[in-house]
Amino acid sequence: MKTQYNEHEILIDELVHLLNGGNAHADLTRALDGLPSNLRGVKPDKLPYSIWQLVEHIRIAQWDMLEFCKDGSHESPNWPDDYWPKETSPTSDEAWNKSVRQINKDTDELMGLAKTGNLFEKIPHGDGQTILREILQAADHNAYHLAEIIMVRRLLDAWNN
Repeated sequence: MKTQYNEHEILIDELVHLLNGGNAHADLTRALDGLPSNLRGVKPDKLPYSIWQLVEHIRIAQWDMLEFCKDGSHESPNWPDDYWPKETSPTSDEAWNKSVRQINKDTDELMGLAKTGNLFEKIPHGDGQTILREILQAADHNAYHLAEIIMVRRLLDAWNN
């Protein structure tokens, strides 16, 4: 028997799919798969960021969007300084792994917010934002920077996909 979805369920499914990488771009796992650890902190000539800085920026920005959705007392970091790490390389493999784990955890939590079904309600402590807007913004932001990671990998001759 064919399952029938209503428009709201279809939208939720599409948002979850988008947060997981959508149809047209790589997700975080694919963008980082096989990256040699010695290239995490390399900044190719004339580019402003290393892959580490891009990963950390994704983590910080997505965390900020998620916390804004959840907590009226959340204070965002100062833009732009606190959204971009100064260090070009992670201090350790554990720092790298912790950042990647946090991105994945926060992505899962954003998917959970999508599944609550409260997509169109205004966030009480915001100025008109909705959960839908924040999820779309997070997915768009992540896709943009994941593409940059792939571009850096291509410039470093470290992309084979």
